This record gives sequence, C-alpha cells and structure tokens, in this order.
Amino acid sequence: MSDERASVSEFTVGFAAGRRLDLLVADHASLSRTQAATLIANGHVLVNGGREKASYKGESGDVIRVTIPPPPGRDIIPEQIPLDVVYEDEHLLVVDKAAGMVVHPAPGNWTGTLVNALLGRGEPLAEGGGEDRAGLVHRLDKDTSGLLVVAKSDAAHRILSGALAARQVTRRYAAVCWGHLAEDRITVDKPIARDPRDRTRMAIVQTGKAARTDFMRLARFDAVDLLRAHLHTGRTHQIRVHLASTGHPVIGDDTYGGGGGRRLAALPPRRHFLHAAWLRFRHPMSGDVLDLRSPLPADLRTSLAALSDMPELATHQDPLDVFHFYHDD
Repeated sequence: MSDERASVSEFTVGFAAGRRLDLLVADHASLSRTQAATLIANGHVLVNGGREKASYKGESGDVIRVTIPPPPGRDIIPEQIPLDVVYEDEHLLVVDKAAGMVVHPAPGNWTGTLVNALLGRGEPLAEGGGEDRAGLVHRLDKDTSGLLVVAKSDAAHRILSGALAARQVTRRYAAVCWGHLAEDRITVDKPIARDPRDRTRMAIVQTGKAARTDFMRLARFDAVDLLRAHLHTGRTHQIRVHLASTGHPVIGDDTYGGGGGRRLAALPPRRHFLHAAWLRFRHPMSGDVLDLRSPLPADLRTSLAALSDMPELATHQDPLDVFHFYHDD
C-alpha cells in the first residue's frame, strides 16, 4: 500500500515524559500496546526524526510521528447504504448517523460503515485522513446517534479540523444518566486515556489527554436525569467516561456501568441513551454560521417517555424542545 493511504499524525511529549514509547503511542493513536509496539518495530514511529525502541522513555519536547499503514490487501469498498444527510454543499456535508453504524472501517468492521456509505455516494471526499477515514472531521461511537461533519475537500477538512481543535465547533449531546447529579450544572475536567487494565476501554488517567465536559440537567425523573452535555474536547468515549466517573453512567452503557435496567429504560439491546443533537460552527469557506439539529430518534423517544412517565413524548416530533434543550444558556 502507498503512503498516500496511511494515517499520519504527530504529537509532542509534555507531562507524560518518562513513559515508555509504546504506551505513549498507544494512548495517542487509541491502539493496544501490542499494536503500538508493532508499529515501532516496523519503523512506523519516529522520535525527533529517528527510530527508538518500544522501551524508550519519552522526554519532554520529543516530537513523535506515527504512521499507521492501511491493512495490507484491504480496499475500502464503496457501498450503497442510505444516509440521512441534513446539510450538503460542494465543501462539506453533515450526516445524521443512526445508532449501530460504525463510523470507519477497522478489524471486525470492514463493511457497512459510514465511510463505506460515503464512498458509495460517488462524491468527492477529503483525503487528509486516509481512505479508511475519508472526509471524517470527527467521530461518533457506534451506538451513539446524531450529527457528524464530513469534509469534501482537503481545504475544508483542514479548516474544520482547526476549528474543532480551537473549540470553535459547538457540539451538544442529549444524555440520560442513572441517578441524579449533585447539582443542576457540573463540569467534569478529567484527563482520559486507554484503561491500563483493559485496553478496549477508556478511563480517567492522570497522564491522559485533557478532557472537559459541561453537563446541564434539563429534567429530573424518578430514577434518572436528562442532561445536555457540551463537549470542550473530543476524546474517545468522553461523555460516557466522564459521567461514569461521577457515579452516574449513561443508561444502557454496558461498557461503563450503565447497562442494567434496560427493561425499565425501554431501550433495545446494545443501545445507550446518547445523541449528538446540536451542532453549530462556521462554514469553512463562507464563514456563515451553520446551526444544525437532530430530533431525538424514535428509540430514545420511547425510552424517555418510559423513564419520565410522560407517554406523549414517544410521539412528539422532538421531546428535546419540551425540555428547552436548544436554549443557548
């Protein structure tokens, strides 16, 4: 495979100085330690332009370049999969992703992903992230539904990625957690990294990447709170990990302790109550503000109706309006 299809990224060692190179790479690229060590052994990781062993202890200021080659012999196949596109022009599109859809191909999910569906539309897509992540500006978990931005050109991708890094893209999620937060508004500002005891999970790790989420309670029901979550950073599983750290995990979240009571919550298997409902950002070319909203999908409307004991919510066009989710306060 050519380097044009590889995923390349760089980071600078800061407060994580003293950690092994394989652990630094694993945390940065969301890989297992074994995967990171393989990349290092095959020369795909450079430290200040040179090769080091997996046991090398990172020093403050080290610049680490990670190249993740695409799987050998794996072509990303365009597929005719219907997508709910809520906005599109020649520069970008915004998709309302359904729960259960994986965003990009990876081991165990080479087909049926959002990227396969995007390629199947036959439209141009930014190439900056490699073919397996064609056009993607950010991601959503498999079982999280809602709004996701895709760039059609490398210029749009570069500007949107920069805006995301500069926290100029407003991303607000509807979530329901078990129990009740201590206050109506809380901020969780805790670093996140791979769980050192289970690399398939994320965890609060002091040497992890900075992560901040604001939570606002919109309604309090008998067993749960309806929340609006505002992301300031975009770490893997951030909202789920941050809520679990408060002792109030997202309902239906089997990975982080919220999977019980599925019948009470009227949730289907493998679904958690997390929805990317509100997205606001400046168009990368025109500068116009795009304000896009995704109504709560049917399965979450049914769940909210059951948890709130308000059956009328199951057929409401968007119950989030009832609880003033879209008020800018």
